Amino acid sequence: MTDLLAPLAYLHGQPTQSGTLKASPDDFIVSESLGFTPSGQGEHFLVRIKKRGENTQYVANELAKACGVSSRQVSWAGLKDRHAVTEQWFSVHLPGKADPDLQAFIETHPGVISIEGTARHQHKLRPGDLIGNQFTLCIRQLTDPQALLPRLEAITKEGVPNYFGAQRFGREGNNVEIARAWGRGERKVRDKSKRSFYLSAARSLLFNQVVSARLNASLFDQTLVGDLCLDTQNQMFTAEQAGLQQPNITAPMTGDNALPTTADAEQFELNVVEQEPDLLAVIRDNRMRHDRRLMRLLPQSMAWTHEADTLTVSFFLPAGAFATAVMREVVIANEQGERDAHID
Repeated sequence: MTDLLAPLAYLHGQPTQSGTLKASPDDFIVSESLGFTPSGQGEHFLVRIKKRGENTQYVANELAKACGVSSRQVSWAGLKDRHAVTEQWFSVHLPGKADPDLQAFIETHPGVISIEGTARHQHKLRPGDLIGNQFTLCIRQLTDPQALLPRLEAITKEGVPNYFGAQRFGREGNNVEIARAWGRGERKVRDKSKRSFYLSAARSLLFNQVVSARLNASLFDQTLVGDLCLDTQNQMFTAEQAGLQQPNITAPMTGDNALPTTADAEQFELNVVEQEPDLLAVIRDNRMRHDRRLMRLLPQSMAWTHEADTLTVSFFLPAGAFATAVMREVVIANEQGERDAHID
């Protein structure tokens, strides 16, 4: 099995304890938060569904049938892991129609636990509407959960590398291998959704590698000349424009245009990404535009309890961040359940 995260550097040192993550779906609970409050009126019927062991696409398709519309009329703000208990919003385009009765939908779909809320809104849900997710995770079969408390306290204070999780890269890293073959001209990809997955995997891998290289060079907390940082209003500025004790340094989501970093920072990033010429080729051939992503991920409202051989951890992450990036710094996780794509 290919683990693309295995070679990546750690901020708090590699964990020494192993534990079981996702022993059952109930050990991985996710509740999403939208970036707005539904208006209460409009053509779009919003429904918040609590589900267990079901992926987003399947529930959306079944919801469409229950509402008497095509699957194209149903949208969502973010994909969720299948092997989990998740709460998420769906929107159904129902112009001129009454709110549907979903009782039969719940009764005939064991994976649908409940309807947590409904509302009307003027617009359908889109990925940008999701501001983040609340996680509650149980790690079982630990040797000494209490010994992990100093590590959890350090993560609360200093965060973790903002790595993309293994879910981004497909089973056994298959999406990255396809992207490389595509970049070498050995494969053509015509399906629009598949193209998106492969390009996303390519850019995410390069980001992870730059962040790991910064950690290995002891440059995770230290700025380079020409670095780009984000302030609290998400405004970009150079490292030289403001001094921060713990700067919000960004790393590249590589595109076909020139890196916006300069001087030492630009050269550092080029030295890393140019080691993957096939991935660079497919990114540039598809005219992907350069973007930036914070290197550091700070979990919000982090809390934990421990009992016997089990540690329960809860925290909130912004959209696009991965809970597995947090847990990677806590324990060596033995995942028993399936892992599906989780892309916001």
